[in-house]
Amino acid sequence: MTTFKHLSAENAQTLLQQGAALIDIRDEASFAQGHIQGALRLDNSNVGTFIDSANKDTALIVCCYHGISSQSAAQFFSEQGFAEVYSLDGGFEECKNLLPVTI
Repeated sequence: MTTFKHLSAENAQTLLQQGAALIDIRDEASFAQGHIQGALRLDNSNVGTFIDSANKDTALIVCCYHGISSQSAAQFFSEQGFAEVYSLDGGFEECKNLLPVTI
């Protein structure tokens, strides 16, 4: 059962302004070349710490390259008790022109 929602870049901008958390699951080199402003890069080495310390009532947006891998990651975070989880449709590649990017 899918427990996350899909999110467009336009709607992501609104949620981010309302205080949603944004995580990026791309590799370290891609993240370093550019990421959506305020994103936290997660991988297997730090995901446990994030889950233990995050406010699970805060909306969580998951970003990947093209919006495919973020769907399974969003499902995972839903299963970890996060109340409101979104997969960013189109991923970083589609959203980088609509959302503020940090290089």
